[in-house]
Amino acid sequence: MTASPAAMRVFLEVRRRLQSALLILGEPKEGDMPVDISVMPSSLQMRTPGSCTELWFPAEVRLVPSSCRGLQYVAGDGLHLRLQTQAELSTKPLSLFTQSPQVQECCTFYCQSCGEVIIRDRKLLRVLPLPSENWGALVGEWCCHPDPFANKPLHPQENDCFTGDSFFLVNLRSNSWQPRPELGRVGMHCLSSENHFELKPKTNTKVICKRCKVMLGETMSSETTKLYMTEIIIQPSERNFPILPRSQFVQSVIAQCLVELSSARSTFRFTIQGHDGKAYVLLWLLNSDSLVIESLGNSKSIKKFPLLEDILKDDSSSAWNAIKVLYQPCIKNRNKKLAGSWESDISIHSLTLPAATCLELLLILSRSNAMLPPSLRYMNSFQVAFLKM
Repeated sequence: MTASPAAMRVFLEVRRRLQSALLILGEPKEGDMPVDISVMPSSLQMRTPGSCTELWFPAEVRLVPSSCRGLQYVAGDGLHLRLQTQAELSTKPLSLFTQSPQVQECCTFYCQSCGEVIIRDRKLLRVLPLPSENWGALVGEWCCHPDPFANKPLHPQENDCFTGDSFFLVNLRSNSWQPRPELGRVGMHCLSSENHFELKPKTNTKVICKRCKVMLGETMSSETTKLYMTEIIIQPSERNFPILPRSQFVQSVIAQCLVELSSARSTFRFTIQGHDGKAYVLLWLLNSDSLVIESLGNSKSIKKFPLLEDILKDDSSSAWNAIKVLYQPCIKNRNKKLAGSWESDISIHSLTLPAATCLELLLILSRSNAMLPPSLRYMNSFQVAFLKM
């Protein structure tokens, strides 16, 4: 999509499955009145006494101008109107980055933050999904005899990779890279060398990147390590490390997790909790078929988040696939009662991430919410945000 800097803010949300779109045209600056607006199938044209701006839509999206309805002026936003669209509904994953290691493929695991190699040239013979976190409680319903899986933890072998909802389980026994452990409340003691540990029960041991000191995961046993999907990039060994903006990567991985879980388990509400067990964000997935097209124009009312300036800059236009979520922050005892009721609800799924990543996600959601037109920022008591896929 190409466009010159728009004289006013433009926001367009296309719902691919519903074949409909919400178009919001922001209020023009003083001196730019009157404005002549032309909606065409593949573009939007805005003419003012001093300029003419044309905003082109992605090739797979076409509006139906004759279907325009619901035209109204909303103070603080501008003009709202709804239209029908002809948008392609792709069956392919819409994620910016999909990292699912393949069987018989030689892979390299990188720290996403700095590119440090964690596992080099590991040929994976088995890539298997782990059962849900509550599978043990259901065994009694499946078996007419004592639990055959009791005291048998699922530990990957050297060429295995087990995938959980938000993490990978790998075996680091033969790997030259050794995790840097950070002791939790319960410690560990050395057996025979610096790199072999016997973990006491309920140890919470962080795995820290040697180069950038970011938390990558947790040590589960002397050989098994949990690596969080938001901290790791897995690439075929013949490819180079891809440089991706941190916020873009976090959004894509979390959005993909939410979409897959909602599809597999028919759950749409999630508690995002840190490795410390604290709830940070409550998320409610509304839809996963949105295409958002935005042109900020010369707006000066957008909040600045210096750490996330890679998301979208002023005077720029962008189009991106996204999921739409409702969220409530839970830090500093906010929404404590609601968080408690969600945690006790068995229909709500919990995702565990490093605490620092939970705070990053909250910042990303706040940034997205602040970029929306004011009338779209809240739904009942929840805040609204989009996560890029």
